[in-house]
Amino acid sequence: MPKRILQGVVVSNKADKTVSVKVERRVTHPVYKKIVRVSKKYAAHDEQNKCQIGDKVRIEESKPISKTKSWVVLQESA
Repeated sequence: MPKRILQGVVVSNKADKTVSVKVERRVTHPVYKKIVRVSKKYAAHDEQNKCQIGDKVRIEESKPISKTKSWVVLQESA
């Protein structure tokens, strides 16, 4: 089974080797049929501590690294 890849924006880099990435997706509201933005934050592993707040990054699913971290930063595109 292929690993999922998501794209989002770094919202926090305070932890060591970890960044918090906000991923937004657009879904249709079940009752009102309007397209709304839904966001979710993922903790992702950043080995070199390169990512800064506001960077657009791609993250890939991986085996659990810690209790909340099971994603790895693939690439950073400023």
